[in-house]
Amino acid sequence: MSITIVSGGQTGVDRAALDAAIAAGLQHGGWCPKERRSEDGTIPSRYRLKETSAKAYRIRTMANVRDSDGTLLLVRGRLKGGTRLTLQCAEKTGRPYLLLLLSGRPDIVPVVQWLRNNAITVLNIAGPRESSEPGIYAEARFWLDNLFELLKRET
Repeated sequence: MSITIVSGGQTGVDRAALDAAIAAGLQHGGWCPKERRSEDGTIPSRYRLKETSAKAYRIRTMANVRDSDGTLLLVRGRLKGGTRLTLQCAEKTGRPYLLLLLSGRPDIVPVVQWLRNNAITVLNIAGPRESSEPGIYAEARFWLDNLFELLKRET
């Protein structure tokens, strides 16, 4: 299964998605705010992200949902902020989305089936930033490394 990972480059789940994609040798990209804005400063250039014309996070959120075949939301619990906006954008555009709770040990197989059933080749991955959910980067990265390894074996 060939897949490209897109994300907005924010700390937390976004960066975990991009780093896991790079480590797995998958194509990656997506939109980020003008001037590569993120909560920890400038998003590093190693991430192949295009800048939107505005610094507003919501613009890149909408662009990443629009330009992908589906969105995977990795969360621990209640949706808030940009993660909630991502879900709302997916619902509004009619794009497929899957909400995955990272608590416990989420099963990879249903996610792979969802990707196949929706013919997703460009996957937007989103979730909380690190400052609002400390440790979410490591949790998401571990889970995504396992998902991408399985997807690579199926190629």
